[in-house]
Amino acid sequence: MIKRVSLLLCISAIGFLNAQLTDLARIEYSFIPKKKSDDEYTRIRALFNYPIELKDDKYIFVGAEYNNIFLNLNDNYPFDKSLLETLTILDINLGYTYKMNKNWRAGFKLTPRLASTLTGKITKDDLFLNGGMFFVKDRTEATNLKRPYRLILGLTYNTTTGIPFPLPFVSYFRQVNESWSFNAGVPKSNIKYSLNEKNALQAFVGIDGYFANLQKSAIVFDQEVDHISLSVVVAGLGYEYLLSKHLVLYAYYGYTLRMNNVLRDKDRENVFTLDNVNAQYLRTGIKFKI
Repeated sequence: MIKRVSLLLCISAIGFLNAQLTDLARIEYSFIPKKKSDDEYTRIRALFNYPIELKDDKYIFVGAEYNNIFLNLNDNYPFDKSLLETLTILDINLGYTYKMNKNWRAGFKLTPRLASTLTGKITKDDLFLNGGMFFVKDRTEATNLKRPYRLILGLTYNTTTGIPFPLPFVSYFRQVNESWSFNAGVPKSNIKYSLNEKNALQAFVGIDGYFANLQKSAIVFDQEVDHISLSVVVAGLGYEYLLSKHLVLYAYYGYTLRMNNVLRDKDRENVFTLDNVNAQYLRTGIKFKI
């Protein structure tokens, strides 16, 4: 069953916030200090995915991902900072997957999302709907291949991007030899080197960020602000330590190549830039993977 579930989790854990492809559960902490400023960005994140096996190699899955984001705005700003001190993002993952043929598996995912400052009652403006469809060819367990691989093709729809049509998704993993492997795609690409059975290093490039509704609109230079968003492109190095076959401690340290943290109006147009200066990036946690 574990090999089959790996295909399921390839689908269930794909999202904008940079989840690994085979995680059943994860708890992590992220930190970005603002350069030449007292401001900080921190995030606490937890997720789980639970597969339910049906007959004929079919599965449904349920899962959830929770993000609590602290902006820690300590500089002087031309608006009431208390309106956006904390952001809450909660995803509910619902999906279905089945075997199309010997090589390919199809999957469909629906993700209702709550993304808000939660300073009042929840309204329809705090709710978003994301989803996607994916096709997975997994040859990572093939004994007749010198370099096992996994290919994922799909379309994703994310209402928080502001783009009113599905976007393509591609991810390609290849095991080069016992020590080296790589993954090319979005939201993360990496090259990994296994030092031994317990220790691994990697170089990575990835994207991170969020989009949330402000329940109490802020006024900035006589303009009303209704949303806040952060988009980050980061590159760096990572380290993983296997506590057991499925339990992993990890830490990633890098530097942002692009950073854009902005307040937006109801039409999602940029009103005020909180930060666009590149800075250090730290992410660490523990995960249970198959």
